[in-house]
Amino acid sequence: MSASDMVLTRSGLRYAGRLWPCTVGRGGIRTDKSEGDGATPVGVHRIVGCLYRPDRLATPAPWAEPILPGDLWSDASGQPEYNHLVRAPYPHSHEDMRRADPMYDVVLLTDWNWPDAQAGRGSAIFLHQWRGRGRPTAGCIAFARRDLLRIAALAAPGTRLVVPEGLAYSG
Repeated sequence: MSASDMVLTRSGLRYAGRLWPCTVGRGGIRTDKSEGDGATPVGVHRIVGCLYRPDRLATPAPWAEPILPGDLWSDASGQPEYNHLVRAPYPHSHEDMRRADPMYDVVLLTDWNWPDAQAGRGSAIFLHQWRGRGRPTAGCIAFARRDLLRIAALAAPGTRLVVPEGLAYSG
């Protein structure tokens, strides 16, 4: 591991010389991640993008891209667009990236099962804002808004996210 890595630990995400409180998936941390299991996947992942709501906040990082009306994320396993950003209208299963709540105001995208997604292996593994401390996600890693904004400003494309096997997360 490198000093520039994001490393999930039992008590938070270690990155940029500090420990950031976070939450993980309701399905725990798993090596056998599958679509809909709520698990955060074990592995060394890379940050591959940053999306944000320009109607709600300023650009959080120079490389961030705006989330526009009609932006969706395909979670339709077996479709060619699975685990990719798509535009409405999209007739298959998806997540709305432009949510009414602030959870996706800033999203760091990971390369979990991307760009060549395997059907059923899981989609939409992001770093995003949490619903509240200790409230699990559907598989993502989530943070307090102010912490997520700081992390987004410090991260860059290619930053490694390390989720160790056997981690009993208690954050």
